[in-house]
Amino acid sequence: MALHTGWSRRALLRASAGAAALAAGGTALSGCASRTTASGATRVTIWSWMTGMDQYVAAFNAAQQDVHVELNVIAGGLSGGYAQQTNAIRAHNAPDILHVEYQGLIQLLATGGLREITDDVADLADGYSPAAWRAVRPDGRTWAVPMDLAPMAFYYRRDLFDQHGIRAPRTWDEFAAAAEAVREADPAARITTFPLNDGSFFAGMCWGAGQPWWRIEGDTWVVDVASEGTLRTAGYWQDLIAADLVGSGGTGTQDWIAGMHEGRLWGLLGAAWSVGTLKRSIPDDTGRWAVATMPTWDGEPANGMQGGSAFSVSEESPVPEAAVTFLRWLCAGPDYPRIGATFTSPFPAYLPNREIAREILPDDFFVGDPVFDVLDVAGDRVPEWTWGPNALGLFSTVADSLGPVPTGGTTIPDAVRRVQRAAVSEMRGRGLSVREGSPA
Repeated sequence: MALHTGWSRRALLRASAGAAALAAGGTALSGCASRTTASGATRVTIWSWMTGMDQYVAAFNAAQQDVHVELNVIAGGLSGGYAQQTNAIRAHNAPDILHVEYQGLIQLLATGGLREITDDVADLADGYSPAAWRAVRPDGRTWAVPMDLAPMAFYYRRDLFDQHGIRAPRTWDEFAAAAEAVREADPAARITTFPLNDGSFFAGMCWGAGQPWWRIEGDTWVVDVASEGTLRTAGYWQDLIAADLVGSGGTGTQDWIAGMHEGRLWGLLGAAWSVGTLKRSIPDDTGRWAVATMPTWDGEPANGMQGGSAFSVSEESPVPEAAVTFLRWLCAGPDYPRIGATFTSPFPAYLPNREIAREILPDDFFVGDPVFDVLDVAGDRVPEWTWGPNALGLFSTVADSLGPVPTGGTTIPDAVRRVQRAAVSEMRGRGLSVREGSPA
């Protein structure tokens, strides 16, 4: 899939016209005045909310003496982390390395605070998953180093499906039929929940329809939230929710965990990181669950993504070479999967690291096809997708707009049309050139 090499740098940076909204409420942390330690090592600062980053940093510092990394743990991205980083960039007090998810890269890039690292990591390109490499190169230049990949997949109770003769669905039509079969087998059970309170999940589901919500044509942003593919996705899930064939509550709650374990929920539409979530949340379910690639529309295989982390170097960092040295070790070095496997189930974006993770991670929780085999296929099926300069804020808009769906206050397609109008209005309010791809 082609890179957006035609995108203009001006179009990306013009998004900063309204980025002040992102910065509201954040508090910058103070940087280190000295760039060397007492032992003479180059000091590098990193801000991150990633679980286990302290272990990665400690391992790196213990392995060599030339670069010393210091970690400041910040709030999760949408919980304040992006605001902290944006405020720090504007205050010229940013750390050397910033944590950025793929969906947040353009919004952070819009501040003008990221350093281009194309030449510094060009030799890594062939080792990366195409979906991850595209994600950090929105204009054909590299602005971050990818760490993990988060293709979506369908996790399901293989024991219950087999017991009742239900086959794992390969298409969305088969998924709807399976949803009916689950409720028929157990009126109290549902095939899954469609969490209406999670805008990033909804975006990932629509991604599988293959029509990006944003794209750039010259210096104009084309907003296409209400595309045919998204409206088709919205209508499909509206029908399932209205027919009471799926739940609509959030995931990760105690009730959700109990429902998965007790058989009230027979499946999970989740990302690659859901492997770790299931193992931690329902450890007694070993041997019950299997994983499959997402069902397809019209036989066209496509998997969206939900999340995935990368790391950028600050434009004003006085030690960019040392920062890149750490990021190459962190994201493309063999210690990442080895350390990560001690507390989670990493799915590296760098393919040589994925092979290491495959070898060292136990595959005894799931039955059926090996998890890495399925996720490899899912990762290869991720179509091209563009994140817009207001993507992070739009997740909240999506969740708010979908809130009245369970009580009949709106429908998912109508909510999508409202999100489209809100996205266009917000971007025009920033002074951006905007065109509607699918007028709502």
